[in-house]
Amino acid sequence: MRIIKRFGIVFLAAWLAGCSTVQTVGGEKLAGTANWALLPFANHTETPQAGLRAEAIAASLLRGQGVARLQTYPAGLVAETLLEPADRQLADKAMAWARAQGVRYAVRGEVNEWRYKVGIDGEPAVGLTLQVLDLNDGRVVYSAVGGKSGWSREALSAVAQKLMKDMVAGIPLTK
Repeated sequence: MRIIKRFGIVFLAAWLAGCSTVQTVGGEKLAGTANWALLPFANHTETPQAGLRAEAIAASLLRGQGVARLQTYPAGLVAETLLEPADRQLADKAMAWARAQGVRYAVRGEVNEWRYKVGIDGEPAVGLTLQVLDLNDGRVVYSAVGGKSGWSREALSAVAQKLMKDMVAGIPLTK
């Protein structure tokens, strides 16, 4: 009986180590064939360029999900720095750029965690938010927030990709 109890505890601990939580809001159908823009992701972590990494993952997954015309904000909007700016001015400039391009939907996000946990195992941990805005009226038409931790030998980028995939998969796209 003790062996079964120990196995159960070990199994539960292993299962919790690879946990993920995603919550989404928004059910309005969004046209995948419309003009879309990827806006800067704010980096609220101590990891340099975590927002840029999350943007790259989001862009690839959005295209794979059926967003045919996805534009990325011009690099000239961002000042050259190792630490990316997360201020409102950049977000406002990117939004104005997207509207000038005739974009219907804009995707923006935030990186709240992007690190390897401290300890013997050093599990990767990622926390993200994602929003889709309708630029015609400024409404948030889809929102997701999630967090995921991985196994000790798993790459941080792989954990981020799995989490972002779950978040992007929830966007109610029409083809």
